[in-house]
Amino acid sequence: MAQSAEPGAGAPEGGPEDEVLACGGALESFGESLEARALLGRLRAVLGDRAAREGALERFRVIMDKYQEQPHLLDPHLEWMMNLLLDVVQDETSPVDLVHLAFKFLYIITKVRGYKTFLRLFPHEVADVQPVLDMFTNQNPKDHETWETRYMLLLWLSVTCLIPFDFSRLDGNLLTHPGQSRLSVMDRILQIAECYLAVSDKARDAAAVLVSRFVTRPDVQQKKMAGFLDKSLCTLSRSSFQTIEGVIAMDGTLQALAQIFKHGKREDCLPYAATVLRCLDGCRIPDSNQTVLRKLGVKLVQRLGLTFLKPRVAKWRYQRGCRSLAANLQLCAQGRRELKAPVETADSDEDCDVPEEVESVIEQLLVGLKDKDTIVRWSAAKGIGRMAARLPKELADDVVGSVLECFSFQETDGAWHGACLALAELGRRGLLLPSRLADVVAVILKALTYEEKRGACSVGTNVRDAACYVCWAFARAYEPQELKPFVAAISSTLVIAAVFDRSVNCRRAASAAFQENVGRQGSFPHGIEVLTAADYFAVGNRSNCFLVISTFIAGFPEYTQPMIDHLVTMKINHWDGVIRELSAKALHNLAQRAPEYSAAHVFPRLLSMTQSPDLHTRHGAVLACAEVTRSLCGLAMQEGRPATDLLGERTVQGLKQIHQQLYDRQLYRGLGGELMRQAVCVLIENLSLSKMPLAGDAVIDGWLWLINDTLRNLHLISSHSRQKTKEAAVLALAALCGEYFMKEPGEADPAGQGDLVTQYLAALRSPEEATRCGFSLALGALPALLLRGRLQQVLAGLGAITRISPEDASFAEARRDALKAIASICQTVGVRAEGAADDVLCKGTVSQVYRVLQGCLSDYTTDSRGDVGAWVREAAMTSLRDLTLLLARDQPQLMEAHICEQVMCCLAQQASEKIDRLRAHAACVFLALLYPDGPLVPHVPHRTELERLLPRSDVASVNWNAPSQAFPCITRLLGLPTYRYHVLLGLAVSVGGLTESTVRYSTQSLFEYMKGIQHDPQALGSFGETLLQVFEDNLLNDRVSVPLLKTLDQMLAHGCFDTFATVENHPFCTRLLMLCKEEIQKSRDIQKLRSSIAVFCGMVQFPGDVRAKTLLQLLLLLCHPFPVVRKATASQVYEMVLTYSDLVGADVLDEVTAVLGNTAWDAELPLVRGQRNRLCDLLAVPRPQLVPKPSTR
Repeated sequence: MAQSAEPGAGAPEGGPEDEVLACGGALESFGESLEARALLGRLRAVLGDRAAREGALERFRVIMDKYQEQPHLLDPHLEWMMNLLLDVVQDETSPVDLVHLAFKFLYIITKVRGYKTFLRLFPHEVADVQPVLDMFTNQNPKDHETWETRYMLLLWLSVTCLIPFDFSRLDGNLLTHPGQSRLSVMDRILQIAECYLAVSDKARDAAAVLVSRFVTRPDVQQKKMAGFLDKSLCTLSRSSFQTIEGVIAMDGTLQALAQIFKHGKREDCLPYAATVLRCLDGCRIPDSNQTVLRKLGVKLVQRLGLTFLKPRVAKWRYQRGCRSLAANLQLCAQGRRELKAPVETADSDEDCDVPEEVESVIEQLLVGLKDKDTIVRWSAAKGIGRMAARLPKELADDVVGSVLECFSFQETDGAWHGACLALAELGRRGLLLPSRLADVVAVILKALTYEEKRGACSVGTNVRDAACYVCWAFARAYEPQELKPFVAAISSTLVIAAVFDRSVNCRRAASAAFQENVGRQGSFPHGIEVLTAADYFAVGNRSNCFLVISTFIAGFPEYTQPMIDHLVTMKINHWDGVIRELSAKALHNLAQRAPEYSAAHVFPRLLSMTQSPDLHTRHGAVLACAEVTRSLCGLAMQEGRPATDLLGERTVQGLKQIHQQLYDRQLYRGLGGELMRQAVCVLIENLSLSKMPLAGDAVIDGWLWLINDTLRNLHLISSHSRQKTKEAAVLALAALCGEYFMKEPGEADPAGQGDLVTQYLAALRSPEEATRCGFSLALGALPALLLRGRLQQVLAGLGAITRISPEDASFAEARRDALKAIASICQTVGVRAEGAADDVLCKGTVSQVYRVLQGCLSDYTTDSRGDVGAWVREAAMTSLRDLTLLLARDQPQLMEAHICEQVMCCLAQQASEKIDRLRAHAACVFLALLYPDGPLVPHVPHRTELERLLPRSDVASVNWNAPSQAFPCITRLLGLPTYRYHVLLGLAVSVGGLTESTVRYSTQSLFEYMKGIQHDPQALGSFGETLLQVFEDNLLNDRVSVPLLKTLDQMLAHGCFDTFATVENHPFCTRLLMLCKEEIQKSRDIQKLRSSIAVFCGMVQFPGDVRAKTLLQLLLLLCHPFPVVRKATASQVYEMVLTYSDLVGADVLDEVTAVLGNTAWDAELPLVRGQRNRLCDLLAVPRPQLVPKPSTR
């Protein structure tokens, strides 16, 4: 419904983005007409090629589907498209498959434009009847490949049935031979229609259309209608909706009956209506679980009801203006005052007879309003509207009363939804008189906020959306003076729905309804301003609605109080925790718009709700108390008044008692305890920041106990809310200590200082990871005065957590939070070169902190969750950035050159590794240190070259998450000696990784760099030395060595080291072979062995002893204990001897390839060893000798 109005009316105009949004997917014409003509013109050409045929069909379907929302653009082109296809169909030389293909194309067009528009274009002369009938002789109703043909033929036949001649004229002489006769055209058509009413495909729908047009013809009605209806009723009586066959038969029959009573003349159908209704009652269709059957049942019932009643326009209906635009303009010219609502006059035919069956019809439609499926309710609502239009005023008013009875909280949400749809239909048709508006508006206002909890979720979204539709319909149906008494209630409720509804569809529907009322009624308060802020697009973001738009709208007094009341009544106790939190924050903003009302009326309600037995109500009320207190106290302080001036003593006492009351009732334990802990922590934080005069009060100790107990028992809190509870407790601690643990400004309370720090340091040694996390962050949140004299002890305790030990290797989150705490403490205490080591960061402690942070950059711990060390590395990089920028700003002389070099190199390594998120974060930190907003960071290595390679203007637009953009930038650092080792270490992991995009772009970037240094022997040698150093430093470190072997394989295959192949026994090659041998020695890692085989095969290109030793290694692997390794080696050696022509003599090449290709390398080792030795002889490599195992005594 929300999309029916112009949603962006209040949006700012003129911007390119707004133009795009306004245009959306709008098209101006059928732009693909030439392509469509070409596709339809070459059907014969593509018929023989299945791939071409399916491609043409799919392409045509794609073209047509673009116009699903604007099918009218096809209208000028429908005729020529149909003519092209029907020429194929009517051509007697066309193969059967070509005819079926043409009908498939016809169906695609029909699906987009709708058969009603398409029907009139079919040839429908008298001469077309027989050919269409003849086409049915070759159709198989059970052929599921050609159902489109039968569907289109039935539609075509339904048009030809409209010829204005009696069908008996087409029969001629029905006697062909003595004693034999053929079926008449009328019987043939009826037989075809009845046959296809029982099929399971879409042809059933077309058969119903055919029946409705054929049976209602005057000549056919006289002869066949009664018989067809008898058959249909027998089918309904015999069929069961418990079987698939029964459902199909009932579906076709109900469709046909509904179409007949829709298109047939009333006087023709009336004699049968009562019989059909009785049969329909006996079928008990409302009890069926088939939605389509129930919908068709309701549709047929309303058509029967309309048959019982004479068609007429009710004189008593309410009319707004005229349908003629000219008449409306003329009335406006005469003066607005003369325009009055039509007087409700009595019908001239009040004594008209209403058959008793109408009551049954109305009753069934009212039952349909309560159906569980929307399409059934919608059909029933339209039926109610159509029936009421033909009823006398009193009976129609009874129908309205029956609809209003659906708005009971004993009814289901389906009943509310159906009743809303019915009211909208009645109002739209002018059948809801102004005298009923008071009752109707009352229930619609309830429907706009209707929500019923069902288990872990709620129902009512469809009800609220339909209620918005009612408001939209009323805006178009009634004159402003009729709705004037209800404007205040409707406008405020629509605003509430547009801003505070949980569903985006309902918010948009309410916005559209509000817009319609502003435009047509003109009396909604501040309508244009509200629409500008809450248009269709603006209300799409829920947080924006609750926190921004609501604040703006609350600036208008008409809406302030209703919005606050709605939040307190409906949203604070909502089942969705996110809504409760947003509502509390919204109350924070709205309380400043009505401070007196919030203090006098809202607070008492919230305080009473904090003791509610319902968990959601209690949780939301505590959050709301926290936010409203903060808001009102902040407002009082801005005005220079005491913080509690607006609250009053009673409210302050109520706030103080919340914690104790919850504690006494043991509501911090058991189900929901974690929610209440989190909420009270938020309360503590806000009350502390509000500077409530509670210093020395016993409640402070209670609050501190709650915070400490929550942090100590974090491991008992469910994992999905643990992080939020931890953050709330830490923020509460920071605010509490900052406000109430200070004896005087600038002086800490010594009584609480020592105990608190000692207690938290002891908790860092807890065996529970969550406890360590909580108390680490708690130490980081303490104010500087509480850390004075204990700084080294605190940093040492946190540093101990960051070190990995066997028993807590998986405690990555604890290490992460410890790093966050260290960075926070550094910012809190500050840095002073000659300060005391226990009070501030000084010359002696800076290097220690850096050592801890840099050590965490090598945390690559993995467990069942994956690379959990990434959390630690990310936190370490953030902490390094904060600490380095702090030093550069305050004490740059403490920044040592070797420390800065290590930091930048480690960041460069992380920026070239394989995890996108981590790589992006590392690059951002690297650039933040290279281009700081404040003073320059001293001692950055190669600063000038970095600024040239990574210009600030260029890197600002780089998406470091995207490998295609990140790796070309980071590989530029390979040319800087200081960074080469670390960048190469990171690249090795990326190039040899598993993610396809990372491998592709990192490999491309590395090869581009290698291509640039191929003619620089010094640069290439230096690169090779660095690469070997990376290998040597990470021997037997599978995290690096396995991807490094894959990287070496890629580089050797790509010819990156071809220069070394010109020198015999080049040192690079010799050392590489030695490192590879050492890496795989006694290894049982299949992945590593496979990678090493590829490297060995690539190293055969190097001449001299390296080649001989490499071949020996490969031949040794041919007899590896693992069959899979032997097979992989044989396969790659086979490719190797074919690749390097100088490796094997031409005289033995065939024999070598035969041995490699024909040997079963997964056979027993003694058999394999003989073949391996034969290869040794052919390749002139000494046979390996078995080393006897030492005997054991």
